[in-house]
Amino acid sequence: MDEELTVDQLAAKVGMTVRNVRAYAGRGLIPPPRLVGRTGYYGHDHIARLTLVRELLDKGYTLAAVERMMGELPDGAMALGVFETLVNPWTPSEPEELDELQLAERAGVPHDPAVIEQIVELGIAERLDDGRLRIPNPDLLRTGLEVIKLGVPMQAIFEMLPKLFAQADAVAKTYVELFRSTVWRDFTNAGMPADGWPEIQRTLEGIIPLAGQALVAAFREAMAREIEIVAYEELGLDPKTLPSTG
Repeated sequence: MDEELTVDQLAAKVGMTVRNVRAYAGRGLIPPPRLVGRTGYYGHDHIARLTLVRELLDKGYTLAAVERMMGELPDGAMALGVFETLVNPWTPSEPEELDELQLAERAGVPHDPAVIEQIVELGIAERLDDGRLRIPNPDLLRTGLEVIKLGVPMQAIFEMLPKLFAQADAVAKTYVELFRSTVWRDFTNAGMPADGWPEIQRTLEGIIPLAGQALVAAFREAMAREIEIVAYEELGLDPKTLPSTG
């Protein structure tokens, strides 16, 4: 049998107060518990729903918006798993926290408040109440620091990043629209049958790494071609004489 929890155990499990759990239950965000006498017992579905509520609120959604989203979900942990995949599609690494001096040391450059401010403006870091910095995507920061160590000026990287983000957004929209206009459209046209949710989740979980692999393969080929073209130009040769790399 699935593990059953009291309201105190449930609150501890999902990182909420008992008061909040009761409040969300009163709003219909979780189904009623199984009652044994005057004691309510909660299971996996309650944990999944409250975890999703907490994550959505942490992402900045209002409680009213969360209520609308949760109200549109079919019952069952599978539908909740699909929705969790939608709002948390891929998190390569856990966020990190460090202070400004640690960040400068990691970059191998002197501490400069103006540079820190640019990093915050670009969304690479977020300021915390205690003055430290939260890095939502440490992989992105780590990659940028490695490029700096190769000798590329920091300011040049700052100027390049908005273009990189815009191009990444365009690629992401292409893949999401592909999913939306094919698999999801067929699913909704069929009335969102209950036995179709597992396939939707498998597709969502699989499309991101596959999209990443395809993007890396295409980028590798494009990068090799562009480097060769620039090399020819710098040597005063005609890039049209290049052999095809496709």
